Amino acid sequence: MAKAVHVIGNGDTASFYQKEPRKGLKLCCNVPPFEIYDMYATCIVDYKMMSVIDAGQALPPGEWICGVRPKHYCETHPRFHMRIANRIKEFYTKLPKYAANYTDFNCGHFAAYYAAEKLKAERIHLWGFDSIFDFNLRSYTDLVINSDRGNMNNNRLTTNWRPLWKGMFNDFKNIEWVLHHMHDKIKFNVPDNVKIIVETK
Repeated sequence: MAKAVHVIGNGDTASFYQKEPRKGLKLCCNVPPFEIYDMYATCIVDYKMMSVIDAGQALPPGEWICGVRPKHYCETHPRFHMRIANRIKEFYTKLPKYAANYTDFNCGHFAAYYAAEKLKAERIHLWGFDSIFDFNLRSYTDLVINSDRGNMNNNRLTTNWRPLWKGMFNDFKNIEWVLHHMHDKIKFNVPDNVKIIVETK
């Protein structure tokens, strides 16, 4: 059981994580926006990310925890799988009941769910998850993977992503969820086990 897990997302406010040393396990998503020391693993859920790695255009740090689509990519690209097999910590393909499909369950959801369900964290800190608070889906990963960030897609993603967070916070009521952001105007009602810390630069 991990007492504290820090999930470092790729949104603009992830930089708040760097203000001071953090105790606990660290999980990051895809290609983190800065170097993370003593990292437990990098989480990867996208087929596109594996394709970019395969092409030599990116290399996520440390060991990898891969979801169902990276698993499928490895199964259909055996040479690539052999080349990177030593980087894969595990394939983790569990999907919570409140996620309709693997597409809506993004890398941040996956990392947070892994911290809760697999690592049995007592406290999970979320850094750089700006879309929970604002209409802001910018991600450092967009520099590596071409992503549709048009308004229609932003609406769809925001509509799908936020209910998953709500489902997760309610599913793991024994965990203290600590959200770090520049304000506390969260876009949905959260249960009592969610704490918001307003960070300043």
